[in-house]
Amino acid sequence: MSPIDTVGCSYEQYKATADWLLDRTNHRPTVAIICGSGLGGLADSLKEQMIFKYSDIPNFPHSTVSGHAGRLVFGMLNGKSCVCMQGRFHFYEGHPVWKTTFPVRVFHLLGVETLIVTNASGGLNEDYKVGDIMVIKDHINLPGFAGINPLLGPNDDRFGERFPCMSDAYDKELRRLAAEVSRDLGYSAITHEGIYCGLAGPSYETIAESRMLRILGADAVGMSTTHEVIAARHCKLRVFGLSLVSNKVVMDYESLDRANHEEVLQAGKHSAELLEKLVTHIVGRIDCNSNMS
Repeated sequence: MSPIDTVGCSYEQYKATADWLLDRTNHRPTVAIICGSGLGGLADSLKEQMIFKYSDIPNFPHSTVSGHAGRLVFGMLNGKSCVCMQGRFHFYEGHPVWKTTFPVRVFHLLGVETLIVTNASGGLNEDYKVGDIMVIKDHINLPGFAGINPLLGPNDDRFGERFPCMSDAYDKELRRLAAEVSRDLGYSAITHEGIYCGLAGPSYETIAESRMLRILGADAVGMSTTHEVIAARHCKLRVFGLSLVSNKVVMDYESLDRANHEEVLQAGKHSAELLEKLVTHIVGRIDCNSNMS
């Protein structure tokens, strides 16, 4: 099947997957968390866990990337029923773009109201340091400029409207809550709010490309997230995003630095604990903000 295949799954297939999961767990999650490269430890901190391998879930894709365990974990996080993806699906793995977002629509049918996306990213902003955390304010879906979008093909009104608004993609109240929690935890010095740019990958950016992305206004760059967010907003889920700066993007032709995936995973190990603590506190306080839309 071509990665740009637009046929997708039927509503009945999404529902069959959701029903299969609901029949096998007593958890009824209201929050879903997608864990990026090296950040799967967040799922391990859930209480009362119920774990499903992706390979056992009907219609679910399989993750092939190092640092992605390939498990769906249900459990309690700071008093909230959650479901965590230990490993996401990427366009560069050869999945059609609608398949990379398949779990998001399943989450919607499970009753999830809020989606938290996390990723490891390269820092474009010169003020960002390795190990910093960026609260995603907005994104640039660069593959979307070439027509790569998870909503391609016939629209199913049972999920959402044909032309979803994306100017409010990342929930303002959740971002405000994140700033409060960061101050409370003493993380203000390492937490920023910025623009994430999603690319198709799997090759890293050239220096010219990186400079272009910075001119466009991107603060961090990665190979995931944007398509998941589009699918989530199509389903009217609230979205909150965190990006762990795992490496500084090479912007100087004289630099001897080279981007590599092992560096990404190592940075995740060093800083993931801070990000996990931040997410845990945010999840515990989500319902304190009753005006969120």
